Amino acid sequence: MVYPGAMHSRLEHSLGVYTWALRVLNQVSEPGPSAHNVDDLRASEAFIVASLVHDAGHWPFCHPIEDMGQSGMPRHEERVDAMLRSGPLAEVLHAEWACTADDVMAILCPKKIEQYLNLTPSKQIAFYASCLSGPIDVDKLDYLQRDSLHAGVPYGRNFDPMRIIASLVRHPHRPKLAIHEKGRTAAEMMVFGRYVMFSEVYWHHTVRSATAMLQRAVHELQQPTRGKAIDFAEWMDLGEAAWVSRLVDAAEQRGDSVQRLVKGLFGPTRKLLKRAAEFNVESGEDMHQMLARRPYWWLASCSRPLASSISDAIGKTVEPELVLIDAPPVKLEVDINIDIVLRSGDVATLGDVSPVASVLANRQFDNHVKRVRVFVPEWVRDRLAAQPEDSMRQWLVSAVAETEKQWV
Repeated sequence: MVYPGAMHSRLEHSLGVYTWALRVLNQVSEPGPSAHNVDDLRASEAFIVASLVHDAGHWPFCHPIEDMGQSGMPRHEERVDAMLRSGPLAEVLHAEWACTADDVMAILCPKKIEQYLNLTPSKQIAFYASCLSGPIDVDKLDYLQRDSLHAGVPYGRNFDPMRIIASLVRHPHRPKLAIHEKGRTAAEMMVFGRYVMFSEVYWHHTVRSATAMLQRAVHELQQPTRGKAIDFAEWMDLGEAAWVSRLVDAAEQRGDSVQRLVKGLFGPTRKLLKRAAEFNVESGEDMHQMLARRPYWWLASCSRPLASSISDAIGKTVEPELVLIDAPPVKLEVDINIDIVLRSGDVATLGDVSPVASVLANRQFDNHVKRVRVFVPEWVRDRLAAQPEDSMRQWLVSAVAETEKQWV
């Protein structure tokens, strides 16, 4: 909706991650007889499989819906788990690969590695988990460049990926990926590219308006207040077109503001809500801290007293479902602070040796790239222009206090 050329698919991305995984394996594989033992072969094959299937469990609009933390909605990793244990993927894995579903899932879900590997996690498996998900990993090496190319912006391509690959090393003390000092500048550029991509693409205000509208429509359709509540878990096997068609039909049956949200996204003419306020850690740290990482249901509740204050101020009723508080989700992004192996053999973090990365490394990445915003219909935004400059801040403080009182 913001970058019309960004029509690339997760299949393309998965093949790209697979390619980067092979390059990483070529760089970090240990020479000698140990490279051919059964455990090492199993771990490296699990890494290849994980790179191919890491997004196989995604359904349409998976990330924004997962960010909501709704109960009863399995995460996409859980769907991958099921695919690796039953069906065509499971058959191929059993017949042609040395690794098991547990090995692959331990790489995809490193926080559950002991669960998958029976309390004795393999150091090799743990190492490859850091290659797939970490400050610098094969997933980011692909999506930053691919998203930047298709969105038509330079930010995610202004680093040297092959220099990073050539600089990758095994951490000397822990089972994780590190980078040699010679790759420090390339790592700095990648970290900064990721920062700018989040700030200017993934959290662009128009992208976030559309995301907030979709999330609120999904949230409202899950409520049984009017009509039958929708179980979105039943839609997970649908393609995007069929999923959107179901959403449009459900919104039409519900009517009112939910239908307006969905029609604004998927109707014949795009009609997105507009920014009425924006807060980041530089210009509005108090408001950012007050609203960031709140549960989605809490933000939806908070929009009701906020809509009431706005309605009183402009003299016309604004439906609370059309007043959206968009804030950084509960889940934090992965740390950017990769370990650097110095020429002396010592280990430092990128933030320790890089003035460019130190600020982002020592102050939470999310707080800088993800802003708190309030979205409202355009006519409401226009009427709010006549209100005192600090009005929205005061209304939000009051709405937060009322919501906290309600849910304590």
